[in-house]
Formats: sequence, structure tokens, C-alpha cells
Amino acid sequence: MKILVTGTAGFIGSKLSYELAKRGDEIIGIDNINDYYDARLKYARLNEYGISAPQNNFKYGEQIISHLLPSLSFIKLDLTDLEALSQLFEREKFDKVVNLAAQAGVRYSITNPYAYLESNLIGFLNILECCRHNNIKHLVYASSSSVYGMNEKVPFSEEDKVDTPVSLYAASKKSNELMAHAYSKLYHLPTTGLRYFTVYGPYGRPDMAPMIFAKAISEGKPINIFNNGNLSRDFTYIDDIVEGTKLVIDKIPNPDECINKVPYKVYNIGCSSPVKLMDFISTLETALGIDAIKNYLPMQDGDVHQTYANTNKLEREVKYKPVTNLTMGINRFIEWYNSCKNPLRQ
Repeated sequence: MKILVTGTAGFIGSKLSYELAKRGDEIIGIDNINDYYDARLKYARLNEYGISAPQNNFKYGEQIISHLLPSLSFIKLDLTDLEALSQLFEREKFDKVVNLAAQAGVRYSITNPYAYLESNLIGFLNILECCRHNNIKHLVYASSSSVYGMNEKVPFSEEDKVDTPVSLYAASKKSNELMAHAYSKLYHLPTTGLRYFTVYGPYGRPDMAPMIFAKAISEGKPINIFNNGNLSRDFTYIDDIVEGTKLVIDKIPNPDECINKVPYKVYNIGCSSPVKLMDFISTLETALGIDAIKNYLPMQDGDVHQTYANTNKLEREVKYKPVTNLTMGINRFIEWYNSCKNPLRQ
């Protein structure tokens, strides 16, 4: 099976691409390698899976084959470049597409709103158009737990209303779900959205709590704890996320099993076991062997008090079941963080 994975230099996309290629799929990954966060981490992820270029000089549009798996290759390409994207689809004749490329970050969306319009809306529209014109059998795309916004009922269920976003990022992800539904209805394009809950692990994003906290604690600097620590998150280890995503790729929505016979599905994908922020910090302290200096602050704009995934639907329909508890996951993360594989370690 030939699969296009977008966002291949990203946290989830890099590992997913490798695991799909390892199981026998032919994978072409694309990414624009933008500077939202330190690109050294993106290059390190690609390097880990056998994709490299001299001085990390990836030329736009050039295809590079992994030296670890010949069935895995990478092209530096931007989703907003419709001409190049269309040519790629027409040339490669993909069977399925996994769209993980997006402008990420809740807090960044408050100060840089236009980045989300271009990547998360125009870029996603380009993917939808290319899929419908090239007979793609299944489009899987990243949504987010942030779509639940101001919902107070927990755990969050796919049937809950999601019309109270608290950030532009969340609004853009809900927009993706609506756009996908329209294309599923109009063009019979099978689509599945995955509402990812807080993902962590080796090679994780440096703008997220695990990396921010690990760096500060290791350097003896204070960590900022918002809402005075009264927060909880459904932390989910990267390996569990990748395994669940693989199962979903293989599960093409059957119109006869979908609402109004539209081949469209949305799933929560998380650990379904929320952790209090202070317990998370304590687990990090134990793994590092260092006590954190804590700076307590009020709630931040765009943040939510808790995330908690009801994953019954995903477990029932694709047999997904996370197996990595927090202590296991944090220990693996810290082992990587302290190793030479971490390009951001001072």
C-alpha cells in the first residue's frame, strides 16, 4: 500500500512513517520544516529514521530515500503549494493519505493567528482537493482534543458539542472536521479525524510541558505552573498514539455504519486516564532525580482546566488499547532527553 504522510518531520509523523514502512507499506513523507520551533529536532527525527542530507540542506521538492528502509522517502514540500502537491499526487498514485501537517500550538495561535489560516485551513483544503481528484481510498487527519474547548462534562466524548473553542488553533481543528465531512458527503471520500490528546515521549515538541519542564528542572531553573497547578491532562505516550493511528488507517469508514451513510468518522485517541499536573511534575522529578523550583501562576488565555478522553468508540471499533503508563513513558522520555540523541540538550 502506498501512503502519503504529511508532517513527517513532526513528532507523530516521523515515527508513524517509519513504523508504516517497517510493516511493509511504501511511504512518502512531506514536511516544510518550518521554524515554529528549533529545526534541529526535526532534522534529528528524520535522521533517526535514515533520512539525511549534507548540512541538513534538504532541497525543496527533492526526494530522499531512507538508508534504513528503502520503502520510506521524504520530500521537503509545503501544503500551501497546490501545484507541487497536485503533481505529487498525480505522479505517485497514493492509496491513502495521513495528514498530520499543521501549525500546532494553542498559545502561539493567540499571537500568530495568520499562520493557522494558511497551514490548517488552506493547506488542509489543498489535501482534500488532491484526495478527491486522485481517488484516495482513505484520508486520516489530525484533529485535537482542544476542540472540546469550554466543555465541562468529562470524559470528553465524540458525541459532545464542540462549538465553544477557546483558541484559534482549536477553531481551525474543528473547521478541519467540518471540511472533511463536506468532502465525505459530496465526493464520497472516506475520512477519519483523530482528536489527539496530549502526546509525549522521545523527540517530543519543545513547546510542550514535558520538554519545557525537563529542561528547566535539569538546569535548576523554575518551572511555571499555571492555574496554581489545578490542571489535569490525558497524557498519552507516542508509541500508543502511533499504534492507534495505524489501526485507524486500516479501518476505512463503511457508509452503511456511518451517520446518514456519509463515510466519515471522528475518534478520540488518548490514554483515558488523566493525570493531575502536580503528579506529572512529581513523576518527572523522580525520573530526573532533581526537585523542581516551582513558580505558581494564574490560568493562561487559551488553556483549559482538564482533558480526559473517552476512548470507548476507538477501542470498540478498531481494538485500540494504550499500554504505556505514565511512569514507564516518562522514564523512557528522560532516558532519551539525557542522551546524545537529544539535539537540544546543552
